Formats: sequence, C-alpha cells, structure tokens
Amino acid sequence: MKHMTLKLAVLSALGVASAQAMALGLVNLPSAGFSVSGGTSPYTLCNTTGNFGLGITTKPTSGANNTCAVIPATEVSAPETGFSLVASASRPAIMNNSYTGNTNRQVGTVTEYVWRKQTGGNYECIYGAKVVMNSTEYNTTVAGNQYFEVNDLARGGFSGLTISAGYSSIPIPADVVFRIGRTYTSVQHRGTAYDDQPLTGLGSSPSINGLNSYPGTASSTQQKADLDDNWVNFTMDVNYQDDDGSTVTASGMTYVKAPCNSSAPSNYTSSEAIRLRQTFQELSGDGVTGNPFIEIAVTGFVPPGGSISPAHTNPY
Repeated sequence: MKHMTLKLAVLSALGVASAQAMALGLVNLPSAGFSVSGGTSPYTLCNTTGNFGLGITTKPTSGANNTCAVIPATEVSAPETGFSLVASASRPAIMNNSYTGNTNRQVGTVTEYVWRKQTGGNYECIYGAKVVMNSTEYNTTVAGNQYFEVNDLARGGFSGLTISAGYSSIPIPADVVFRIGRTYTSVQHRGTAYDDQPLTGLGSSPSINGLNSYPGTASSTQQKADLDDNWVNFTMDVNYQDDDGSTVTASGMTYVKAPCNSSAPSNYTSSEAIRLRQTFQELSGDGVTGNPFIEIAVTGFVPPGGSISPAHTNPY
C-alpha cells in the first residue's frame, strides 16, 4: 500500500446515464442507478486516479480527470452560474463511542454552503459540504496514533427529488471524489480486487459494507450497495495521517443540486443529515492499528420537507 503511482481512471460504459457523466460539471444521479457490466450500480465514477486513495491523486482540470468535477474561482463561489450564496455553517465532527471511551472527541470540521437560484416561480439549491480533519486521536483503547479517516461522506434528505451532484478540489490542498452514488451504503475499497462500481442486490442497506478486519478481501456480498434515493454518497480518502503516505487532510467541496423553495435554509436542518464514514480501507496512521468501521453524524442542511433515516448508531 506504500506505492505512489499515478493511475488515470478508465471510465466504464454506463449506458444512457453515462452521457451526463463524461464532461466537466455536476452529473445526474438517477434514482434507478447506472447500467454497468453485471447489472445496476448506484454509483457513477468520478476521479479514480490514485486507486481510490491508495496512491497520489491527480486534481481535475478543464481538460482531464474532470468527470463530476467543477472548478469554481473560490470555495464560496457557486459551482454553477446564476446561483447566489444564501447560507453557510461550520459544524464540529464529534465522535463519541466505545473507541473514545464514550467521551466527545472532535476529529474534524464540516463546512457547509447553500447556493440558490430562482427561475420563474421555481427554486433550485446547491448544498455544498467539505470536511477537514485534525490531529485528535480518537482511539483510547490502544496505544499509537489513530486518526479518523473519512472514506465516505453521505448526506440525506433527497427522497423523490431529481438531483445532480459533483465536487471541486478548490482550494488546494483538497482531495478528489472517486465516485458518487445514490445510496445509503458506503462500500469498502482496497485496491484492484474491489469493485469500483458496486452492484445492487444486497437486500439491505447498512451504513458500511465490507470486511471489518485487516488484512483480507471482502466477499462479493460485502461489495454491494442497494439504491436509496434519499441519500448521496461521496467516496474519498481524507485523513490527518494516512498509512499509505497519500495524506490529504481536507476533502474537496461536495455538491448536491435539488429543488428547494424561497425559505431560509436554516429552517431545514437535521442533526444527522451528514454522515462521515471510515470503511477500513487500510491500517491507521501508525501502520499497525486497524481503521474499523465507524460513522459520525453531523448536523446539516436538508431540502424543504427532507427527512433523515435511518438513525445513526454507534459506532456504525
């Protein structure tokens, strides 16, 4: 896992849905998923350079590695024209579970923005979120340096809505997004033996699916994720100290565009709208201890009428 080779993404043929995922800009996330070899996946590929975080990634530009990506002038700039900033917030990412000794430990910060556009009597909002990790060690049960690793950021409240999603790696340094899915389930990825676009057919919707031990390879069942149109899942690799040497402490800004209304976004929030997940992609920053399945719930904006379920449970 110590290799640092750049790996350019080879984009899969995604059927009809793929036409919207092949150019710079937010991509449509159909509730029916994406047609892939072997069936249907909730996920579309974005930037897979660096092999899902096992190596150094290549940032998107206007001419390369830009699927699902946008390149705004600044972090607070809207990712599409015609949208104005109407809300922002800074939220602590606090872990409290058996690993922390059931005490609060702030392991990072989530920054949110909401941009809005009116066209006639209709409104659209873009919900942006990014996470920055800090040097707080979360695991009080073992010695060494265990820093929480965000392998997925999921946000909910989009049931029944037509949505599109994407990311930016502005400002630098900020990591890329490897894939985006309309699913509640974050799926572990440990290199070439793993599915870049997990298939549906699991029959359930856990928050994290994979092998919750190391080393080893997940089974085919542990590589699946069913569709859930209430959730959008962004796969990334963000950590204060990464075992494989590809450390990036900040995610890119993630975006979900959805219908909204003229009300203040602060009228619609949920204490568990954003979920940060560690999926045991690798060992912890000390190169010895595991990075077990953990989910952290963070307050976030939701579209008007949006609801959040299932509830967060500890540790995942």
